[in-house]
Amino acid sequence: MTVARGRRRTPRNAVTALVLLGVFGGMLGLAFASVPLYRIFCQVTGYGGATRAASRAPDLVGSRVITVRFNTDVNPAVPWRFLPVRRAVRVRVGEEKLALFRAENPTRRTVTGTATFNVTPAKAGKYFNKIACFCFTRQTLGPGESADMPVTFFVDPDIVKDRNLDDVDTITLSYTFFRAKTAGDRADRTALVTGQDPVKGQRGLKR
Repeated sequence: MTVARGRRRTPRNAVTALVLLGVFGGMLGLAFASVPLYRIFCQVTGYGGATRAASRAPDLVGSRVITVRFNTDVNPAVPWRFLPVRRAVRVRVGEEKLALFRAENPTRRTVTGTATFNVTPAKAGKYFNKIACFCFTRQTLGPGESADMPVTFFVDPDIVKDRNLDDVDTITLSYTFFRAKTAGDRADRTALVTGQDPVKGQRGLKR
């Protein structure tokens, strides 16, 4: 009788193992998806200092003026000079504005980077709208090259209705460039081993 009961439990053990395996697989999948899903959530809601995307500026331009300051950083793996053309601009809410950022590659090798961004204070993120931006796209500069990278934006006029934003008269838009992995990077590593000239990567906007 004991043997018979043991045999009857075997299917249950198998089902339990399959369920646990499914739960583990689901948790693993969520772990991989969490970063892009969180990024999408932030861009849609403006949560965590992420900006929002828009196709055009509103027709209404309000009287409230906000100073937008620009901050730039580069990861040590990106040996560029990266600065805003203007450190700050004053805009009326609802007014479309263009800002330029200049990147220069003073090295003797081609480097490709991608930029991330955020705004501070974080609570202003949902009212800061970008119409066009170079962020999250590959930017490639060859030796000695430079490029002007445009950002078009506006501050949503609805910011005046949010009493929690009454104290905000300055918004800081920050960009940080990180190294992007390319086929050229692999060629550079091969060149270090073989002594051959590295294959040049795709060129970016030049000046």
